[in-house]
Amino acid sequence: MFGSMEEVSVDWRGKPCKANKHGGMSAAIFVLGLQAFEMMAVAAVGNNLITYVFNDMHFPLSKSANVVTNFIGTVFLLSLVGGFLSDSYLGSFWTMLVFGFVELFGFVLLCIQAHVPQLRPPHCDMVSNGDHCEEAKGYKAIILFIALYLVAFGSGCLKPNIISLGADQFTRENTKQSKKLSTYFNIAYFAFCMGELIALTLLVWVQTHSGMDVGFGISAAVMGIGMISLASGTVLYRNKPPRGSIFTPIAQVLVAAITTRKQICPSNVEMLNNLLHTNKFKFLDKACIRTQDGKNESPWRLCTVSQVEQVKIIISVVPIFACTIIFNTILAQLQTFSVQQGSTMNTKIIDGFEIPPASLQSIPYILLIFVVPLYETVLVPTARKITGNDSGITPLQRVGIGLFVATFSMVSAALVEKKRRVSALHHDETMSIFWIAPQFLIFGVSEMFTAVGLIEFFYKQSLEGMQSFLTAMTYCSYSFGFYLSSILVSLVNQITRSKSHGGWLSDNDLNKDRLDLFYWMLAALSLINFFNYMFCSKFFSYNPSLSNGGPCHDDPKARQGSLEEVYDI
Repeated sequence: MFGSMEEVSVDWRGKPCKANKHGGMSAAIFVLGLQAFEMMAVAAVGNNLITYVFNDMHFPLSKSANVVTNFIGTVFLLSLVGGFLSDSYLGSFWTMLVFGFVELFGFVLLCIQAHVPQLRPPHCDMVSNGDHCEEAKGYKAIILFIALYLVAFGSGCLKPNIISLGADQFTRENTKQSKKLSTYFNIAYFAFCMGELIALTLLVWVQTHSGMDVGFGISAAVMGIGMISLASGTVLYRNKPPRGSIFTPIAQVLVAAITTRKQICPSNVEMLNNLLHTNKFKFLDKACIRTQDGKNESPWRLCTVSQVEQVKIIISVVPIFACTIIFNTILAQLQTFSVQQGSTMNTKIIDGFEIPPASLQSIPYILLIFVVPLYETVLVPTARKITGNDSGITPLQRVGIGLFVATFSMVSAALVEKKRRVSALHHDETMSIFWIAPQFLIFGVSEMFTAVGLIEFFYKQSLEGMQSFLTAMTYCSYSFGFYLSSILVSLVNQITRSKSHGGWLSDNDLNKDRLDLFYWMLAALSLINFFNYMFCSKFFSYNPSLSNGGPCHDDPKARQGSLEEVYDI
């Protein structure tokens, strides 16, 4: 059962860990290896998938974009499954080992389909002859989706556990370890950036020049290397054992709160099961009231305060979670329409060398491999001296900065698309692909703040036994963002449809579409979302079980207090 404040860690044989032998950065480095290689493998597929399903499988442009966003959305949605299995039954390490091989098999199947001509429709130029190209259907489409969703299932179940297993190598109660934990999250993002960078440059270049079959094959090989990295650290890991179903204690709190709803908050502190409390969602506090006659000793009528706190945490983080969905909808555009936007532009760098449009997504990661170390070595220590916070600034402040910056990515995208379209239609000119670089650069900076801040926020808000599941909520935000993108594309086409035109995004030719207006709409939604986030974060109280170096030390509302303070008695 979650809620115990005592940290329990075991080695791979189930024996108690030794401080001088297990955990620390020496163990986390093997997890970071899997982080980089797995990201490299899946990014090479996801970021250039629209090119494959459009050019090779002959799906229309809007449908191709939705295939990509649904695939990536499913990857992140399934992270909830991975988090649940890890915390409840398997533990992070074994969950990663099992589903890593599931993902590997998906890459192999994609490679086979891209290599065997009988598994794809006949070659056809979708741009010039799209109406007459045969779309992949029947067993060809089935094999594609089986392969994609094997990758999605494996990757989704891996992602929250990569973060949580690495973070579990550090103890949050120790001040020095707490600082290292914050450093770990930044290094993990650096590993993520390196994986993305290599995928978007080297692997995408291979896909473009040597064929998608070779590219998918390299993804399979890279994933295999990542699994070797994971296995290599087996004897060093500090593992949190699973604690049974994480949903049972949640259900117990809700049932107990309902059945004891008529109870009056006690004046005797001995009538409660624990002392850690936050003064929010007080209707749930009645779940831990012990009656005078002691007849409610059943776990479905009497819960620990730690159980109640975890349920409060889950409820309280939902508004923060919801505010990051629009952010990830913007990310979806950079992996779909912006890639197609680049394919209509001049991709030549020098004579004889052209940059693949999908490789434009590597620009922010080139910047970030320099900015992330600078942030960790210069900005964090400076901010730490000013704020007294281990992370420099709180995770919520970091997320807020990222959400604000993200708006300008879509503003840049809209301005450039307007200029590109006018140049192509009225001046018969083809702009350089580097005109769309600013939108990627701006979003890259935004993601450094939002993505890392959100992961750190969710991990630090979790009590023992729910780290993987709450971390999975970070990736669930990605999922909802990509699904929302698919909904918006369909909705915008329906609303903007006329007798003479099918909608802003209904054509396979961007010169006939109005992608610039779609980008402006997203910029407006992003700005509205930022102000909504400011409102939600203003009323958020941090988990009181955080160490003194964390945000709760700085926030009087989140400090631990006696039950007299909680109940004003």
